[in-house]
Amino acid sequence: MPLLKQFMPESHSYSIRHLAQEFAVTTRTLRFYEEKGLLSPTRQGTSRLYDAADRARLKLILRGKRLGLSLEESSDIISMYEPKGSNEKQLEALLNKIQEKKQQLMLQQEELANMMADLEVWEKRCEAEMSEQQAKNKKRGAK
Repeated sequence: MPLLKQFMPESHSYSIRHLAQEFAVTTRTLRFYEEKGLLSPTRQGTSRLYDAADRARLKLILRGKRLGLSLEESSDIISMYEPKGSNEKQLEALLNKIQEKKQQLMLQQEELANMMADLEVWEKRCEAEMSEQQAKNKKRGAK
């Protein structure tokens, strides 16, 4: 099933407040996504009405954010959706981004492990030095 289509419920309009509550985001966030061209609500007077496609895009944007994708990366992948196509290119692009993020996180995890090891070494050195200093101070005080 195409990536965007699987998140699209039956035709329905959603207010900005409804979507903000449903997805636990602020209305300001939705307006920001609109400014960036990621969402395109219709206007009814001063009200914004979002359709099922906007709701699905929002869901994918937020999922991309959880995966560590930038808004631009999410937008690029979402824009590859073709309602009548196989969307292999879209899935391939997403898979590449996922693999890229996994590699990046694995490198960060390795760096963090190295930092933790260094901190442990220096913590022990500092504790040993403090113990030596305290022992010297006790000897001086006993004299």
